Amino acid sequence: MPVQKTADQATDERTRPSRRAPLIAAAVAIAAALAVTLAVGVGGGDDTAGGPGNGAVAEVSAENDTTKAATVLDRPFTKPDLVLTDTKGQKFDLRAQTKGKPTLIYFGYTHCPDVCPMTMSNIAVAKKELPKADQDKLQVVFVTTDPERDTPAELAKWLPAAGDPSFTGLTGDFSAIQAGARQMGIGIDPPKKENGKVVSMHGAQVIAFSPTTDQGYVLYGEDTTVEDYAKDLPKLIKGENP
Repeated sequence: MPVQKTADQATDERTRPSRRAPLIAAAVAIAAALAVTLAVGVGGGDDTAGGPGNGAVAEVSAENDTTKAATVLDRPFTKPDLVLTDTKGQKFDLRAQTKGKPTLIYFGYTHCPDVCPMTMSNIAVAKKELPKADQDKLQVVFVTTDPERDTPAELAKWLPAAGDPSFTGLTGDFSAIQAGARQMGIGIDPPKKENGKVVSMHGAQVIAFSPTTDQGYVLYGEDTTVEDYAKDLPKLIKGENP
């Protein structure tokens, strides 16, 4: 993080923590303490229906190793049924175009001063440590939670700088993005103005989808390091538990 921050960045940092979507991985510590299997729901609104079909509930096993960055789910998420617009202005069907591919999905926005660019950067650096063949297999999808400002052109400019030119940036109608996020247990609200500034939310987790099942079976929190991703990516690419 730079020492000097703009006024916009400082304002965003003050507002973001209270609005960030809840971090599912934090529930693992509770699960371990209780030594039971927990059903962990995240997000707001009326996401009360459970099961892997709609992704509103994730089951976290008490046997998860809380010393690891990865949280492996007993009941994985179904990949969202999302058709949005990519950085080239083309329609992108998330399910169809990532089918059978190891895929990392993150909901964020380009004006985020810290967590979103750091997350993309960490994944990008770790990806470069993979063999070229594995680099080509890995799909990283960044779905904006601020579609009004994050146009295809803005995402096309931001993603190579924050992460990697191969990363897929998606934008579109906010209600569709919100519904897709909720299918993975991520609650986001529309961006709004406070004191003349746009305040946006972003997800607190990267969700890894298996190339063998197309299910979101592993979660990573915002504190996941380059080393964590570098260690786990080879297994994720094969659809194995990290």
